[in-house]
Amino acid sequence: MDEIEIPQYFICPISLQIMKDPVTAVTGITYDRESIEQWLKTAKDTICPVTKQVLPSSSCLTPNHTLRRLIQAWSTENASGGIDRVPTPKSPLCKSRLLKLIRELEVPGLYVNALKKLQVLAKDNSKFMEEAGVPKAMVLLLIRCCNQSKTIGVEQALRILYLTWTPSGEIKAAVNENHRIIDCLTWIQGCDIANPVVVKTLAMQVLKRVIEVANTRLLEKLKPEFMEEMLRVLKLKFSQQATKSALQILIQVCLWGRNRSKIVQANAMFELVELELEKPEKNITELIFNLLAHLCSCADGRAEFLSHAGSIAMVAKRILRVSPATDDQAVHILSLISKNAATKEVLSEMLRVGAVTKLCMVIQADCSIYLKQKAREVLRPHSNIWNNSPCIAVYLLTRYQR
Repeated sequence: MDEIEIPQYFICPISLQIMKDPVTAVTGITYDRESIEQWLKTAKDTICPVTKQVLPSSSCLTPNHTLRRLIQAWSTENASGGIDRVPTPKSPLCKSRLLKLIRELEVPGLYVNALKKLQVLAKDNSKFMEEAGVPKAMVLLLIRCCNQSKTIGVEQALRILYLTWTPSGEIKAAVNENHRIIDCLTWIQGCDIANPVVVKTLAMQVLKRVIEVANTRLLEKLKPEFMEEMLRVLKLKFSQQATKSALQILIQVCLWGRNRSKIVQANAMFELVELELEKPEKNITELIFNLLAHLCSCADGRAEFLSHAGSIAMVAKRILRVSPATDDQAVHILSLISKNAATKEVLSEMLRVGAVTKLCMVIQADCSIYLKQKAREVLRPHSNIWNNSPCIAVYLLTRYQR
């Protein structure tokens, strides 16, 4: 390649490389598109690098088709010398084209075709489409579908929204100004729709993102039916992604208002314990224990937890078997139970199913100092009850430093 003389006008003035997509600025100078667009985005003063004339940040860049064809012909002729052929670049996405497609979403006979085109564009132009307002248009379209009980186009709208989603101020405003989007995404879970597993999983993934950007006022106003629908998703287990999203959503919303009580009243404790008894994947177990710990911090949550015959045994069995995160939450759950619901029956149950033995093992195991201290705090108040029990191995008692 060093022996081949490259025509000077094939070289981009910024990158000093052969141009692949030459475009001409308003100053008359031609650059490679990628280089000049990056320059306009990052330069402190948006001036033409060659002429030093001011270039507006939204400067119009005109494709130089003639020069591109010359570069392509020259690179083909010199391929034997190691020159790579310059491919024909894709036509840049025009904002006016996006706005036209967004307007077509309002037309009953055109919106399905517009969605198909937007979905194709979303794969490679997500940032540009977000700036053009496509995510907000998808939010409004989904709400309209929900209001009219129509499922045609829902899958495409969800996919476009998912692909173009960025945690920007625009999408936050779109969600909080159109709070019906939460009801809409919940409605999708219960409706009869084509390709249900894919669509409902996608709706759960989008709903998780919506909850993440929703404001406090919106989160505090969630209805009991919302919690029931999330638990129904957990019960149906139609996909790992949907289960994970439902758990993440419940963890997020339980921190606000009376949502924790609403979740408990929706029979969450039973469903969570039953789900964990099926031995799901590690990341699902970690989410289940995270949510259980949150719900056990209130009295009605602890009461519901203890009403399940296998709850304490399940928690005890998972300690030192899944992950440090699970160990932390499991010991925290036992701590909440032993401090706030330590009836004779509960203490006896903890002993019988091995929870006390596991706490002793935590102190002996290679765990964090914090977790060892937490286990001691559970054991210490009830040591006079548990010390003489034949349910605990002698070696654990002799090594337990009280």
